[in-house]
Amino acid sequence: MSLNDILGTATSGLAAAQAGLRAVSNNIANVGVAGYARERVSLTTGVSGGQVSGVVVGEPTRIADRFLESTVYRRAGDYGRADVTSSYLDRLQALLGAPGSSSGLPARLDAISASAVAMTGSQSSAQTVAVFTANVQDAISSMQQITKDVDGLRGDVESEVGYSVDKINSLLKRINDLNSTVSQATVLGQSAGGAADERMSAIEELSGLMSVNVRDQPDGRVTIETATGAMLLDRRVRQLSYPTSSGAGASQAIYPTIELRFTNPDAATGETIDSAAVGGKLGGLLDLRDRALPAFNEQMGVLFSGLSEALNSVSNAGTTVPAPASLNGRQSGLAGTDRLGFTGKASFAVTGADGTLIAKADIDFDALGPTATVDDMVAAINTGLGGAGTASFVNGKLSIQANGAGNGVVVAQDPASPSARAGVGVSQYFGLNDLVVSDTNTLVPPGFNASDPHGFAAGETSQIVLRDATGRTLGSYTLTPAAGGTFGDLLTQLNGSPLGSFGNFSLDDRGRMRFEPNASISGAVLSIPSDSTNRLGTGASFSSLMGLSGLSSGLNSGRVRPDIAATPTKLPLAGLQANAAVGEKALGAGDMRGATAFVDSLDRPIDMGKDGTSTLEGFSSLLMGHTGLEASQAKDALNDATARKDDAVNRRDSFAGVNIDEELSLMVVLQNSYSAAARVLTTASDMYDTLINMVR
Repeated sequence: MSLNDILGTATSGLAAAQAGLRAVSNNIANVGVAGYARERVSLTTGVSGGQVSGVVVGEPTRIADRFLESTVYRRAGDYGRADVTSSYLDRLQALLGAPGSSSGLPARLDAISASAVAMTGSQSSAQTVAVFTANVQDAISSMQQITKDVDGLRGDVESEVGYSVDKINSLLKRINDLNSTVSQATVLGQSAGGAADERMSAIEELSGLMSVNVRDQPDGRVTIETATGAMLLDRRVRQLSYPTSSGAGASQAIYPTIELRFTNPDAATGETIDSAAVGGKLGGLLDLRDRALPAFNEQMGVLFSGLSEALNSVSNAGTTVPAPASLNGRQSGLAGTDRLGFTGKASFAVTGADGTLIAKADIDFDALGPTATVDDMVAAINTGLGGAGTASFVNGKLSIQANGAGNGVVVAQDPASPSARAGVGVSQYFGLNDLVVSDTNTLVPPGFNASDPHGFAAGETSQIVLRDATGRTLGSYTLTPAAGGTFGDLLTQLNGSPLGSFGNFSLDDRGRMRFEPNASISGAVLSIPSDSTNRLGTGASFSSLMGLSGLSSGLNSGRVRPDIAATPTKLPLAGLQANAAVGEKALGAGDMRGATAFVDSLDRPIDMGKDGTSTLEGFSSLLMGHTGLEASQAKDALNDATARKDDAVNRRDSFAGVNIDEELSLMVVLQNSYSAAARVLTTASDMYDTLINMVR
C-alpha cells in the first residue's frame, strides 16, 4: 500500500469518526424528545481498483422499527375511542344521579308507588292524592329532563365530530407535505430523519383520531388507509367532507355522512365514513351519537310508555265522586268507519250528583260482532243511555256528555269479562279518563290487523333508517303508502324494500309494527327521523301509532292531565257499583278502590313491546344498571387501552429512542477511532518527511 493510500484511508477514518460524533451529539441533544428516533451514520468499505481504500461515509439513517411503530398506531386508535367513550358515558351516568340518590329516576318512580300506598289508608285525603299526582308529574319531568340532557350530550358529540374532521384533514395535509420531503431526501441520498420523525408523530396523532393502516413505500413515502380500507393518502391526499354547519353542534334525528374527496381537483371518491368502524376518537364519537345515546333515550321512551299505560289503566277504570259532567277522549287515530275491534263488556253510565245511577248502557262488544265499527259503538251507547247522555266521535276523539244539571258520566269495565282492544279497556283506548296525557302519541297500542286500512293519503311519507349495533347505517327507506291500502300492504312494501333484506316486518298481537333483524345483524335498530303521514286527517302519524321506536313514545309532551294537576281531587279513585240498578246508589264518596289499583298496577309486569314484559321498577333498574355497567366497562377499557398504548410506545422508544449511556459509550469509541486515524495520519506524514529527507 502506498503512502497516498495510507493517507487517504486515515483521512476517511477521520471523516467517519467526525460524522459519527455529529450523529451522537445530535442524539444526545434530543434525548427525551417524544417521537425522536436516534440516528446512526452509514459506513461502507471504500474499494478502488479492486483495492480497499478507506471508508465511505453515508448520510445518517433513522433507527426505527416500522412494526413497532405500526403497533403504536393501532393502540393509539384503541385509546382514542376508549377515551372519548369513557368521558361521555361518565357524563351520561352523572345525569342519572348517584345510586340510591333521592333525586335519581329510580327514587322518583319509587315515590309514585309509596304515595299510592299512602292513598290506600288516607280516606280521601286531598293531601296524599296531591302528593301522588305531584310525584307522577315529577317522574315524567325527570324523564324529560334526562332526555333533554342526553340530547345536549349528543349535540356536544356532534360538535366534536366536526372538530375531529377538521383536525384529521389538517394532519393528512401535513403528512402529505412531509411525504414529499422524505421522498425527495431519499431519492437524493440525503438524511430524512427529521422529516420522518415529524411524519411519525403526525401519523400517531392521526391514528388516535381514526384507526389507520400505514404502508411504507420504496421511495420513502407512506400510504394511509382507514381501518375499513378506504384510501386516505397515496400520491394524492384526500380530505373528509362533512357539513358541520348543518348541525351546528345540535342533536338531530339523522346526520349527513362523511364523504372522502380529492383536494385537487375537488371531486368525491365515492367512499364514505358513516359508522364507528372507522375507529379512533371519531369512531367513538359516531358510536355515541348514532347508537349509545339515542338507544338510551329510546329506552327512556319505552319506560314512559309503560308508566303511562300502568297509570291510565287504573284512572280509566275509575271515576270521581261526583262523576264529571263529560269525558273527552284524546286522539285515537281511528275514524268512525274503522273496525271497532273490542271484545268483552263495558258499562257507560250517567249518575246524579249524589252518586245515584240515572242510566246505564251495558255494551257487549262480542255481541256487536267482528264487523262492528266505532260508529256502531257510539250508536249503541246513545241507545243504551236513552237520552240521559250523548256520545259522539269526531276527528278521532270519543266524547260522552251527561245531559241534565249536576249529572256525570262514568265508564266501567265488566268485572267478569272486561273490554279489550290490544289489551286495554275501551275507556283507556280512547283516553276518556287518562291521568297521563301526551299531544304526540296515543299512549296505547293501536290494535290494528293486516286487513285494516292504513288511512294515509298519497304523497305522505315516513323515512325509516336501520342501523347496526355499531351505529352504521345499513339502509334507509322512505315509506310512501298508496292511498286506499291496508296495513298489510305497508308490511308487504317494507318487506320488499331494501330494509327487508336485513330482517322481517310484522304486526304483533297488540297491533304494533315490529322489525326482527336477521341473526347476522343482531342488535340492529330502526329509527324514524321524519314522518309526514296523517291517518285519515286525525293528526296521528305512522310513527306515533305503530310503536317502531321508543323515540316516538310521546314523552316530549307527556304530563299529568292539567285539570288533575291543578285539582288533585279530580283523580278518579272511585268505582261504579257493578250490580247497582237505576235509581240506586252507584258511587260512594269514601270509595278509594282506585288507590289500591294504582299500587297493584305499578307492581304488575307490563308489556314493553320489543323489550319484553317487565315491571316498571325492574325495567328502570335494568336501564340505569346497564348505563352504569357501560360506563364502568368503558372506564376499564380506557385503563386497558392506556396501558397497551403506553407499552407500545415504550417498546418503540426503547428500540428507537436515545439511550444516554449507549451514546456516551459510542462517543468514547468514536473518539478512540478518531485518535487512531489521527495517529495513522501522523505516522504517514512522518514517513513522508523521512523519505523527503533521505532524498535530500
